[in-house]
Amino acid sequence: MSQILDNNKSYSSELSRAFFRNVYTYMFGALGISGVIAYMVGTNQETFQSIFITGNSISPLFWVVAFVPVALGLIIQTAYQRLSMIALIALFIAYSGLMGLSLSTIFLVYHIGAIASTFFVAAGAFAGMAILGYTTKTDLTKFGSLLYMVFIGMFIAGIVNIFIGSDSMGFIIACLGVFVFTGLTAYHMQQLKEISNSPALTEEDRNKLSLIGGLQLYILFINLFLSLLRIMGSRD
Repeated sequence: MSQILDNNKSYSSELSRAFFRNVYTYMFGALGISGVIAYMVGTNQETFQSIFITGNSISPLFWVVAFVPVALGLIIQTAYQRLSMIALIALFIAYSGLMGLSLSTIFLVYHIGAIASTFFVAAGAFAGMAILGYTTKTDLTKFGSLLYMVFIGMFIAGIVNIFIGSDSMGFIIACLGVFVFTGLTAYHMQQLKEISNSPALTEEDRNKLSLIGGLQLYILFINLFLSLLRIMGSRD
C-alpha cells in the first residue's frame, strides 16, 4: 500500500512539474515574441511611423493594436474548450505579436537603460510573488477577489485620466498597479498549483490550461512592468 501511495505521489508531482514547465514555456515564449517585436519597431522610427502613421493621422492598425489583444485574450480564456490546441496557439502567438507592437511605444518615451533596469526589477518582484503564491498555505481566494475590485477601480480611473491628463493620478494608478499585479501574481500561482494537482483533468485540458496560465502570468508581468516603468522610468 505504501508503495502504491508513493508511486501515485510521484506521478502527481511529475504531472505538476510538466504543467508548470508548459506554463512558463508559454509565458517566456510570449515575452520573447513581444520583446523582439517591441524593440525592432520601437527603435526604428521609420518602421514605427510606417505601421502607426498614415499621412498626418493615426493608421487603422493603431486601433487594431490597441483593442484586438483585449478581444483575443478574452477569446482564449473563455472559449478554450471549444477551440483546438492549434487554434489556441495561433491566437496566443497573434496576441503576443500585437502586444509587442503596442509595447514598442515605450521606446519612444523612456530611455532604454530605464526600460532594461525596470524589466529586471519587475522580474525580481514577479518571481518573489510567484514563489510566495506557490508555497503559501494561506487561501488567497478572498485576497484575489479584493485585488480584482481594486483593478476595476484602476481601470475606470485610467480611462478618466485619459481625458484629464493628470500626472498625479497617473502616478497613483501606477503605484496601485504594482500592488495589484504583484498580489494577483501570488493569487494566480496558487490557482495554477491547484489546477496542476487535479487528477480529473485530461491531457488535452492540461495542455490548454497551461497555455491559459502562461497567458495570465504574461499579462500580469507586462502590467507590473509598465506600472513600475511609469514610476521608475526616466523619459527621453
